[in-house]
This record gives sequence, structure tokens and C-alpha cells, in this order.
Amino acid sequence: MSGFEPDYPGAEVHVSPNFGARRDGLKPDCVILHYTGMESGAAAEAWLCNPDSEVSSHYLVYEDGRIVQLVREADRAWHAGRGSWQERADVNSFSVGIEIVNSGDLADFPEFPEVQIDAVAGLCRDICARHAIFPERVLAHSDVAPGRKIDPGSRFPWRRMAELGVGHYVEPSPVRGGRFLAMGDGGEPVEALQSMLGLYGYGIEINGLFDDATHRAVEAFQRHFRPERIDGVADQSTIETLHRLLSALPDRIG
Repeated sequence: MSGFEPDYPGAEVHVSPNFGARRDGLKPDCVILHYTGMESGAAAEAWLCNPDSEVSSHYLVYEDGRIVQLVREADRAWHAGRGSWQERADVNSFSVGIEIVNSGDLADFPEFPEVQIDAVAGLCRDICARHAIFPERVLAHSDVAPGRKIDPGSRFPWRRMAELGVGHYVEPSPVRGGRFLAMGDGGEPVEALQSMLGLYGYGIEINGLFDDATHRAVEAFQRHFRPERIDGVADQSTIETLHRLLSALPDRIG
């Protein structure tokens, strides 16, 4: 493919060869946000367009707000890898992937510039409007791949995104003392926690055991929704925030 008209007005086009057809006729009903985790945006753009990398995304958003489209939204970009959401695997086939230029853990997780976040929010609003994507389906890469991925990271401003009309957000409950669930615990309280995480979308077995998979899911949840403390321990703040998020979901989810 030598070129295409951008799906998002104003986006530059730099065609990546790393794409394919969405499987089973699926269409986008989810947006996945990533950070690039590389030294520069130019390096990330080159890597996403390198056939040897076998990775890509639909969009790349630079620090100054410039947006580059690499893969058509109609096609399946290779951005999410192994993962799942709401018991559905092959996230690439039902999502639009957005890479946000940020060096992440290479540089101690730098802040995202305001102009960049404004651009990401505008892009997300447009994608969600065109594909009728629900707010709760704008997700972090770490949500769909707990323990394997941490992007876009604990410093990504989900609250600001919500103020700009993107995503599902509630103010997290304050971190404080009280009962908590952690590795090695078991029984009905753990089963209830796992059920809530699974209902929200995290891929987790409901077995009543606070195992490594549960720890990873809690950690991923905290990274997105309660980033003040990311330790994989289901403390009162974490459980309250999860419950409030579920309560705030429309009836279409449950």
C-alpha cells in the first residue's frame, strides 16, 4: 500500500507494512493507549514502520500534538499482542491502537505534555464517535495485558482525559488503613474481588485464591484507576474504587 486518506482529519500518513485483516469481520469497539518506550518519537515511528519489527499501531502522537496515522482503522494493526478483555482474545482485531510518544521507564516516566494529551483526547473522541465506542472501552495496554505491559504508565493523566470527554473515570477512594486482600489469601472475599475484576473486563479466573494472576490484575487496575499506590494489594481504597466504577457503568454492561 503506497498511501491512504487518513481516517482522522489532519493526521499525517506514514504507511506501515505491519498490518492485516481484522479477523472474523470484527470492527473496532475498543481503543488501546500505549506509550512508545523509546528514546525518541522518530525512532518509534521508524520501528513501527519497519517490517522486521512486526509491530505497528494505527496512530502515533508526538509530544507537540502532531498525529501520524500508520495503519487504516479498517485494518488490524499489531499493537496489543497477547491479551484479552471481557473474555475476548485477539485484542488487535477489535481495537484501535494509539502509541503516545513517551520514553516511559527509559527515562523515569516523564510527564505527558498538555498539548500532547489534548491531541490524544481529540483523536479518541473522534474515533469513539465514528465507531460508537463506549467510554469504558478506552483502555490502557496494561489493562489488556496485566503483568506483561505497564503502558501508558502510572503518570498517564486519566483524570484529565475524562475532563476532556474520554474514558470511564471515578475519583479514586483515598488510600488509608483497613482490611486488605493479598497474595496467599483465599475464600469468598477473594472470589468476590475476582468477580468484580472480571465483570469490569480483566482476564482472571474466579477461583477464590489470591494468586499471581489476581495480583497482576489488581496491579493493572491500580495503575489505571488508583495510581497513588501500585502494589497489587487489594486494600479498601482499591476495592471501593472498583465497586464505584462498576456502579457507574451503564446497564448495557451490568
